[in-house]
Amino acid sequence: MSNPQNYQPAQALAQMMASIAALQQEQAAEHQRHLQDLQALTERQTQVLQNFLAQFGAAANPPPLDGLELSPEDHHHRMEEISMPGEEEPNTTQPQKESVNTSGQCEQEHEEAADVVQVLPSTSDTGKRKSDLQSDTIRLQSPAKRQRLSMPGSEESIILSDVKSIMTFVHERLNDQDKLSDFLKKKISDLETDKRELVGVIGKTGAGKSSLINAIIKEKNLLPSGSINACTSVMIKVEANTRSTKYEAEIEFITKEEWKDELWSFHQFLDNNEDQDKEGDDDYRDAVEKLSALYGEEWKEKSSENLMENKYFKEIPEFLQSRRKILRCESANELSAQFVKYTRSDSKQGEGNEGKKWFWPLVKCVTVRVPNKSLLQHVTLVDFPGNGDCNKSRDQMWKGIVGDCSTVWIVTDINRATSEKEAWEILDSVSSLIGNGGECQQIHFICTKSDLLDDSDDLSRAHIHDRIVMRNQQAKDGVRKEFNKRSKINKHFTDGSFKVFTVSSKEFLKGKHLSPEETEIPKLQGFLQELNDCHSEIVNYVSGAYGILALIQGANSGGVDDKKGEVCSELERNMILQLANINKEMEETITAFEKCLNDGVEKSKRSYGEKLKNFLNRGKKGGAFPRVLKCVVENGGVHKPKNGTLINLNMMLASCLTDSIDEEFRKTFPNDSECGAFNGVIKTFSLNTDSLIEKYKNTELQLRFLKTEEEKIKAKLNRMIREQKNKVYSSLTETIVNIMEEGYKKAAEFRGEDTLYNMRETIKNHVHSKKDMFEQAKNTMLEKLRSLRRDILEILETTMKESFECSFKTDGSSLPDVSTELDMVKKRYDELPGTPDDEVSLTGFADQVETAEAWTQTGLTRGSAV
Repeated sequence: MSNPQNYQPAQALAQMMASIAALQQEQAAEHQRHLQDLQALTERQTQVLQNFLAQFGAAANPPPLDGLELSPEDHHHRMEEISMPGEEEPNTTQPQKESVNTSGQCEQEHEEAADVVQVLPSTSDTGKRKSDLQSDTIRLQSPAKRQRLSMPGSEESIILSDVKSIMTFVHERLNDQDKLSDFLKKKISDLETDKRELVGVIGKTGAGKSSLINAIIKEKNLLPSGSINACTSVMIKVEANTRSTKYEAEIEFITKEEWKDELWSFHQFLDNNEDQDKEGDDDYRDAVEKLSALYGEEWKEKSSENLMENKYFKEIPEFLQSRRKILRCESANELSAQFVKYTRSDSKQGEGNEGKKWFWPLVKCVTVRVPNKSLLQHVTLVDFPGNGDCNKSRDQMWKGIVGDCSTVWIVTDINRATSEKEAWEILDSVSSLIGNGGECQQIHFICTKSDLLDDSDDLSRAHIHDRIVMRNQQAKDGVRKEFNKRSKINKHFTDGSFKVFTVSSKEFLKGKHLSPEETEIPKLQGFLQELNDCHSEIVNYVSGAYGILALIQGANSGGVDDKKGEVCSELERNMILQLANINKEMEETITAFEKCLNDGVEKSKRSYGEKLKNFLNRGKKGGAFPRVLKCVVENGGVHKPKNGTLINLNMMLASCLTDSIDEEFRKTFPNDSECGAFNGVIKTFSLNTDSLIEKYKNTELQLRFLKTEEEKIKAKLNRMIREQKNKVYSSLTETIVNIMEEGYKKAAEFRGEDTLYNMRETIKNHVHSKKDMFEQAKNTMLEKLRSLRRDILEILETTMKESFECSFKTDGSSLPDVSTELDMVKKRYDELPGTPDDEVSLTGFADQVETAEAWTQTGLTRGSAV
């Protein structure tokens, strides 16, 4: 008789075993479905091969196809490695750029060791031996480099890999002996794109940025937080690892020369301020913090030359060799423990940390790659350090990347959301850089630690919940009111592009008082997922492939010779009219800019004297201003205190010019749509191929190709405008910087008792002698606008003319028959939602979608415009 005490555990065990069995059955069914998809793909590729063999007369004695077919498992493995032709093979004869070492469970490896796959040479189909033909199915899947695919399991990723397989096969069949084949090969290679959406995360130390990122990507221990003080100079990028199942960190260092210059500057600063009061001096603390992190106490007794000795860098030879360091680990915990010394310092340096080195002062950027994160497949989260850096290369990277962000998150503690000066000062200082000077469509003001309440010990859980919800709504209202007061920010961003979130990473993970939805972490996850899904790689690739195959088959089909000249004439006539319209619209826009800039020049001449006087005379003798002004002139007119407001004399001098064009610039180059003067007129560009298809039925395939080419070139030009408009906007301030450079250098040379007076007089006299710099800045911007217009017209004309010529004026008799491939890709194209290069306005979508549930309830297809 069984023991009654054992009955309940036995029953629980039986239930658990039954649950496991049910789960295994479910997994087996899912696996079977996946294998069926892969088998279907293998069968389609067999069909492609049969068509190929039939074309070249080998079908009468074909190789045994069963022997060529891959098992679904092998096929899946091959598909993970497949790559587009035309990409460069890693040159293994060159010096390696990544470090190789192994330590513990977290290994540092050569990047290329596991990634390089043997490439089979591309040859003409003509004259192939039977053994060559037998290998075609395998060569179809031979990579030049490993392909970065969409996340496995996605129906769209299967479509993409299927079409890429077909286009790789077609590329192999094109010969290298005629202009049209070369043109087509280039078009196939150009189908590959690698565009990523950047989301900038900005906030002061302790605001909760690391915890927020960890919660959003569901990796609790990835980015260090808590008792370790964040370094203010290291940028951390977080993205999906699509090449491996490991956690990776890629560490990029500043150069030896840059660190040598910093050491010299630190010693000059410390030596020149020995008698000054160091209490509360942020610049002094910043210098000491960096030197102590790397050298301990030794820096106090050493010269800057001695501190560059190799012995101090034995643990990081990559720094001396100008290489990047790669860390690879099996878990987030392991990786975090390994890379923390490259990003942060222990908060209690000197207490039990003697001899321990922290390398963050030498680091420019750390890129962390996390496996199995579909949320970040096409999105990179960038954790920015404050509002810039005194190191020039880090500061240039900071400016470049923050300007490329399509969304910026400003992170601050909820209890200080409206009163926190630093968060709003950061937003003020970057507004022009991310607005008219950048690509930002939305600002998300994120209030963290929304679960914290004062005096809640005696309250019930229900009362705590209600108070948190009420306080969070009050915080949102307060932040929005503060935003509406900020005129500088409002010049670049409308109320509709500003969103407020109250989040709690702690409650999202533990759920003590708030539901997951109330923590608003799912809202941010939903936003990132939609941003990721709006990436148009799949639709663009498949539509482009469809157009290319249409051209190949059209060139092969014949029967259009008598109409070629007539069609070309109509296309060229349409293009001339369209280009003339674009030129006219853009010239009118440039004229409007010139009028605004003329007003800005006059205001600058009237006001610069008073502005300069207020800036140069605001400090008192014996105060901190002499040191501040010294930093300004030594750093080209800019001073970035570790804490406090950014000082930029160049932007102050250029402010009337930028103010004069801000409104016109935002209308001409809006970040959140394509209705601006430049983008809008390109959007209307059309060769009327649809009407020509109706008129010339026999040229449908060639015209279909031209239509896809038209969409591709318009998308390319829109991207170019987004990139170039940043340079156009910043040209005003950059012209001032270049003209002021000589004056700053002279002012920086002064030493001794009258240094402050001499610096003031030098800067004042230099500005007065160069007051024509405002006119020069105006002319520089206008020339950049005209240059952009010329480039747009030239690219449109040359690209479309080349496409005309290859479509209608080039012999296609040597091209292979791709009728089967065309049918297969057309079927795949019809299965996809969206249209080529759909541009989804983040602002418009977020206006419609305010909750995590609504993201899935809209019914919108992935990539569809709203």
